[in-house]
Amino acid sequence: MNARAISPLDGRYGDQTKPLQETFSEWALMKYRLLVELRWLMMMAEHSAITHLRRFEADEIRFLHALAADFDDEAAAQIKSLEAVTNHDVKAVEYFIKRRLADTSLADAAESVHFACASADINNLAYALMFRDAMQNLWQPRAKLLLDELGALAQSLAAAAMLARTHGQPATPTTMGKELAVFAHRLRRQLNQIKAQEYLGKFNGATGGYNAHRAAYPDVDWPELSRRFAQSLGLTHNPVTTQIEPHDWLAELGHSLMRFHAILLDYCRDMWTYISLGYFRQKAVAGEVGSSTMPHKINPIDFENAEANLGISNATLAHLAAKLPISRLQRDLSDSSALRNYGVGIAHSFLALGSIRRGLGKVEADRSAMQADLDDAWQVLGEAVQTVLRKHHIPQAYEKLSALSRGRRLTQAMLRNFIGALDIPTDEKERLLRLTPASYVGCAEELARLEWGMVKNKDM
Repeated sequence: MNARAISPLDGRYGDQTKPLQETFSEWALMKYRLLVELRWLMMMAEHSAITHLRRFEADEIRFLHALAADFDDEAAAQIKSLEAVTNHDVKAVEYFIKRRLADTSLADAAESVHFACASADINNLAYALMFRDAMQNLWQPRAKLLLDELGALAQSLAAAAMLARTHGQPATPTTMGKELAVFAHRLRRQLNQIKAQEYLGKFNGATGGYNAHRAAYPDVDWPELSRRFAQSLGLTHNPVTTQIEPHDWLAELGHSLMRFHAILLDYCRDMWTYISLGYFRQKAVAGEVGSSTMPHKINPIDFENAEANLGISNATLAHLAAKLPISRLQRDLSDSSALRNYGVGIAHSFLALGSIRRGLGKVEADRSAMQADLDDAWQVLGEAVQTVLRKHHIPQAYEKLSALSRGRRLTQAMLRNFIGALDIPTDEKERLLRLTPASYVGCAEELARLEWGMVKNKDM
């Protein structure tokens, strides 16, 4: 841990966010810029109509691939040294490549580095690759693990009856598994939308019109070559832009993440409440301290930590989703500084996912606590009784049960006496007499198992 770091992402939580350094750091941005520059050089060399570049030999192509793949701290330091002179980060990458080519057989290709490129061409592709790799290789697998664990917990508690609460008051019973399955189902739907996200890239010059390109080679189909280049990097080509790719897709991704986070926030707060009610017990971890003064305390800190980080993530992503698609005329520079913080929003989300998984690993359901609440809530069967009375056309069915139970503690004996006096068929009366708060859960167990089955059938 770097105790002098300003951001907790790099300080207190540095060990947890370390995997993201490969995609969200300044080092990573330099590496991805280098990759884009080199891939563009190689693609031009393959195009027969771009005659000032010869075709590269196999060993030269391997050298160029290695230059990007073997990027290290020393290379990053050299680029930063060049930037100190140029005061331009992308130009520094260009000069770094030229220096590396100077004493090789590719020296004749050095002046073709950054050919017909604007800095925004390199940057937008580099950022798209960074965010794609971070989401697909790091964030999405962690989110899927969380949802799999949540789904498995819902399955294990599919039949665990509990008292529901609407408006904070006792309500029609459910099962813990069904309530957890609700969250799992909601989150998987949002995760599917995140997984379907397009990562867009443009490559069309200083104001998006291929001006320099056509001045150099009038007969080359530059829009088609640009499309092929973006797609060769695994990105979706944006064919019509200004100097910058307008970042609409980043707003889309931000909003998708914000919806996912909103559901997670809802889940964290419900888990906190279930723990407070005693429906989940927290496992004691050897050596951990819950309170500096109260020795008995085990606090739901993982869910609380996740709630904080989800809030910070959503605040960051909300600003960026609103800001990034807006740029004066053909471009202004305000997106540059803003983009550097997009990874911050995802990093806080990444932290939250880890916190929730740790929280899940520390809890176990207390079925006896759930049963105790049910045993003291016979009034919730009023809904079942008045519905059966309506079925048999008993007048004022709702009002009769309201008079019996509203705002009062209803005991099993009181309810049995009420049912026993009803003028309904014997089989219906006996069925109502057998009903308990714990058995009055409708299709909750089946719904919990249905959600799990839907996931397994889709092999998510």
